[in-house]
Amino acid sequence: MADPVQASIVEHFQTLEDPRMERTKKHLLLDILVIALCTLLTGGEGFQDMALCGKSKRAWLQTFLALPHGLPSHDTFGRVFARLNPQRLQACFLSWTQAVAQLMQGARVSLDGKTVKASFDRATASSPLQMLSAWCSDHGGLVVGQVKTDSKSNEIMARPDLLQLLAIKGCIVTIDAMGCQTAIAAQIQDQGGDYLLALKGHHKKAYTAIKAHFHQEIEHPLAGRNDHNFFAAFDDTHGRTVRRRVWTMTDLTALEELAKWPGLQAVIVVETIRMAPPHAPVTSDYRFYLSSLVRSATAFSTMIRQHWDSEHKLHWSLDVTGNEDRCRIRKDHAAAHMVAVRHMALNVLRQEHARRMSLRQKRLLCGLDEHDLLTVLSSAT
Repeated sequence: MADPVQASIVEHFQTLEDPRMERTKKHLLLDILVIALCTLLTGGEGFQDMALCGKSKRAWLQTFLALPHGLPSHDTFGRVFARLNPQRLQACFLSWTQAVAQLMQGARVSLDGKTVKASFDRATASSPLQMLSAWCSDHGGLVVGQVKTDSKSNEIMARPDLLQLLAIKGCIVTIDAMGCQTAIAAQIQDQGGDYLLALKGHHKKAYTAIKAHFHQEIEHPLAGRNDHNFFAAFDDTHGRTVRRRVWTMTDLTALEELAKWPGLQAVIVVETIRMAPPHAPVTSDYRFYLSSLVRSATAFSTMIRQHWDSEHKLHWSLDVTGNEDRCRIRKDHAAAHMVAVRHMALNVLRQEHARRMSLRQKRLLCGLDEHDLLTVLSSAT
């Protein structure tokens, strides 16, 4: 195998156990994985596309893959993906990702869940696949971890497992309201990280106390100031005017309801006022966050907005560029493994910085030119 591809794939996936019986191993597992990755990089989606990609690029693939019995069929791809061990694939994915980009001091890691909508199965009454991903907005944006959850509500149970897999010492972990739990905050602190958690009404006492204290003691005295603890800005880039005001409260002595939160240093309040085109109503809302950090209101505003990179740059890209929500693969572990390979493809595409272009254009180039495809594969080493 060519050195760049070998360093990227073989080194980190060679310990992945092949689920097939010895007498049925006509095609090497690594060959199957590389062809699958190439398929997604060139615009393909499912197992039949993998078989087609192999046939159309056979001469090129033979320059660095063994292919001892020719090319795998779409049934072979389906059987292998359905039966691979999820824990072992996860370990290999993490090893590969950590080699691509280490989580450095101050890196921001966002945990967010996504439903693969078309993966439900009426025949077995199976719910759609739920995946919880860890997204790092640094390094151009990378998926640095992922776990499958049984349902949307079970994201709470999956977050400790995903955090345990990550080396988050010195990192800032941001989580939405579903993950705002004292146990999660404690685990992040125990692993050497800091947290920024969205707080909503499910923590009724804390939420009510913060809301009352803010409106009575903080909002109006600081509303006109532009100091370390206050920030205001206008945004009219999406056809509507949005005014954001951010307050940071670090003196929490009056908020006894927050005493149980480990390492809590600041409460952040974000007011968003949306002014749409004429005749549309003006809307406003307040959001509250808890953090173990002490930062300026400007810095917290940036962190909060960057949390949603996982929604815009990961989930949106998977749906629009990778067509994930329409994928009907669902047998056994196949759906979860396809998500993992899509994450690999997305990471590889984002690591290739030679050309400034969209992910769609990068995939198009990979499909048109095998030299570009090899360049993208080599970019993650």
